[in-house]
Amino acid sequence: MMTRYASYFIAALLPLLLFRWFAPAAIGEIDFWLLWLLAMVLVSLPVVYAEIALAYRSVDAPFAGMQKLTREADASPLWRSFGWLAALVSIVIAALVISGASTGIVSALTDLNSAPDVPSFAIAAGLMVIAILLSLLGVTPLPIGLGLMLVGLVLGVANGLPNINFAMTGISLGEWARAVALALVSVGAGTGLYWFGQHLSTKQVVTAVDVNNINAQKPARTRANQEYRASKLVLPIWIVQLLVGIVALFISGMALPPIGQLVYWLGVLFVASYLLHYSVQQLAHKFGLLASLVITFVVALVLVIAIPTIWLVGILVIISSIAVLLLSIFAGWQMKISHLRKSLNFGNEAFYNLWRIAIRLVVPVALLLALIGWVIQWIS
Repeated sequence: MMTRYASYFIAALLPLLLFRWFAPAAIGEIDFWLLWLLAMVLVSLPVVYAEIALAYRSVDAPFAGMQKLTREADASPLWRSFGWLAALVSIVIAALVISGASTGIVSALTDLNSAPDVPSFAIAAGLMVIAILLSLLGVTPLPIGLGLMLVGLVLGVANGLPNINFAMTGISLGEWARAVALALVSVGAGTGLYWFGQHLSTKQVVTAVDVNNINAQKPARTRANQEYRASKLVLPIWIVQLLVGIVALFISGMALPPIGQLVYWLGVLFVASYLLHYSVQQLAHKFGLLASLVITFVVALVLVIAIPTIWLVGILVIISSIAVLLLSIFAGWQMKISHLRKSLNFGNEAFYNLWRIAIRLVVPVALLLALIGWVIQWIS
């Protein structure tokens, strides 16, 4: 049951995890949130459609699935780098939120006069060890993490919501860059997490049918395909992202009490463990399970200890943007039209044509403009 709804848990959790790093300092900037809504429609929605359509077509996880799809499309192995980037993005997100968790936990314990006399990087390293151990539980930590985070937020709401003064400000390329980053990263577009979630769900259906139908692989696949249509899966995921994102907007400036902070950041730790689990599962296709577990842990530990949080945000923006760009160009220009049309299974041909224009032209242009905006921001 939890495997089937993993994508929905991720859709609800990522905005709560990542809004605080990409939302503007002045939460009430109306123009920024209008740009965010525009990016959600023009960029995130087509990318999530593409991701789940490729999941349906490949009937495998992102890393292995891209190998199948590139062979099928007779495309360069270069496009398979999406699998590597997707695994790396999940590790960077895990490192970023665990870095934030270590700071938040120390702050809460200080308020309670119980702060340990150890360096902050040691706390972050300890949390990473716990997260990698929890990753062995697979999908199980997701609902636990969501529950704990919600409890922490409820404790914050009990103290009162922040006052938000809404106003229009000047629109700039840097503002568009932050809006696109928020729309992509906080919904997990291009990370392969929804692709992976739908792969798990499909595999579960096929396995369940196989148990009841010995030597009936073809009926099993048929039933799995009947239950798995990309166009019916995307909108519920996207709507959850949008609604939770709006909630995250109003609570992003909210101060949590010490106990609320501890509960919230404990929930974040559980969610980070799933991100590490996802990375391990992808790399296992290449290196085997044990080696992938060690590689994921070492990379995540180095990131959380050696890289400042603000640098992790920049790394996440760059890698995730490149991953989404690769995905959009591959889905829009490399895949055969008939294959994706069948995978998406839109009820109206006009919807498919709109999606194809968006994934081929709108998404790459929007991403390039956003990257230019980030470079201008960093230089200034």
